[in-house]
Amino acid sequence: MRKTAVRTFACLCALAGHPAGANDSSAELATGGLVLEKSADIEMRSEDLYVSSKEIRVQARFYNSSANDVATIVAFPMPDITIEYPDEIISVPTEDPKNLLGFATAVEGKPVEMSVEQKVYANGIDRTEVLRRLGVPLAPHLVATNAALDRLPRAAQDELTKLGLAEIEEFDAGKGMEKHLSARWTLKTTYFWEQLFPAKTEVVIDHRYMPSVGMTVQTSIGGQAAVKEPWFADYRTKYCMDAAFLGAVQRARKEVKSEYGAPFSEERISYILTTGGNWARPIGKFRLVVDKGAPSSFVSFCGDGVKKISTTQFEMAKSDFVPKSDLHVLILKQIDLP
Repeated sequence: MRKTAVRTFACLCALAGHPAGANDSSAELATGGLVLEKSADIEMRSEDLYVSSKEIRVQARFYNSSANDVATIVAFPMPDITIEYPDEIISVPTEDPKNLLGFATAVEGKPVEMSVEQKVYANGIDRTEVLRRLGVPLAPHLVATNAALDRLPRAAQDELTKLGLAEIEEFDAGKGMEKHLSARWTLKTTYFWEQLFPAKTEVVIDHRYMPSVGMTVQTSIGGQAAVKEPWFADYRTKYCMDAAFLGAVQRARKEVKSEYGAPFSEERISYILTTGGNWARPIGKFRLVVDKGAPSSFVSFCGDGVKKISTTQFEMAKSDFVPKSDLHVLILKQIDLP
């Protein structure tokens, strides 16, 4: 009879926002894939990663090299949702209060029914039960949540303010100055399910979801003054904007005689790769495809041996891959000028 060992899988996802402007920008949330906390038995034989502004798809082939079955709890934490200040805009692709990114998983081609855990934190303390007791939705970014806060009696509003879960905002929305209670907490959402990795057997896991895409309506990248702006050096390093990329953008600007703003808008996507180094061995075969969406768009990201494989797609392939940095993709979309 085989013995069964128990391990726990997790994905480490962090909040990341890098707007290029102020009021016209929304920030992206960094996401990643399934990861194991230093397993001596489970290896990732291959990972096929597709990244675009519409969808992220990952197919991973795992192999249990031990003589024992490994029973696991596989987890996929969604990126944290945190509202820290007034007028903050974060890009969340769905209105689902639990499945923020439309996350779906299949094992060996069969859909997985997942459980979900949601926790609310303020000042580092779990305050989930406080909101449940008051009947307030846990997702801080939804309109319904702030509407529920406004309906609370004064004593409950004072309690939430004192605990750091909310604060009073005062603004004029066209009817004179108004005061509203607004969410200021962090929501942590984790999907999980039980998985068996049979001994000496390969298991294929697919998951897909819509990414959180940071957006800026217009950008000054490619303009002569952009290199003097404070954010430019960070962008150049983070997205590996080289001379060829910047030169192509500059030429496109000259064609439409636009020094600032148009004809480009920004899309920014972040994906956590480094946790892929937690497997028993390096990733046997790793393939990344970045799709810029339209032939007229420009794309820049860091990678070795990147080659163009279609009018919109770029590929990087590695063997025995240990990721040393995360993936950050910048897409400049051409917008129509009047």
